Amino acid sequence: MQTTAFAIAQRFVGIRESAGAASTPMILAMLRLDATWPPGDEVAWCSAFANLVAWLLNLPRSRSLAARSWLAVGRPVPLEQAAAAFDVVVLSRGTLPQPAADVVEAPGHVGFFAGLEGGDVWILGGNQGDTVSIAKFSRERVLGVRRLVDEGPTT
Repeated sequence: MQTTAFAIAQRFVGIRESAGAASTPMILAMLRLDATWPPGDEVAWCSAFANLVAWLLNLPRSRSLAARSWLAVGRPVPLEQAAAAFDVVVLSRGTLPQPAADVVEAPGHVGFFAGLEGGDVWILGGNQGDTVSIAKFSRERVLGVRRLVDEGPTT
């Protein structure tokens, strides 16, 4: 049985930012895996979480704290073919309309695909309500889905 990125990510559900000046050591470790900053965990850390999970499995990763940087990792997959295994979903953040998907420094969010339900996509990610959780987002916000492993041609 192959361990998936989704399975590893699930083990972190419930890790949350510390209130006030204190910081959660696990989140600081995620943030500092690819960056020398920040001094605390009250920053956007969704990409840091995705990078940690990918690093643990020796998968391709963005090595950036910018959520949209994941649009250049792995290979594109249509949302309808996404699987809760090795797929990350990149979302816009903030009010619509947003800059084009290739604007890496624009606000975004990234997490592991957890499922589709009606007009929504479920994401297992970090910094969702200041915690690692599974949360629902509108499909309208999806900028792209990327598969981190090559499983051969899609049908």
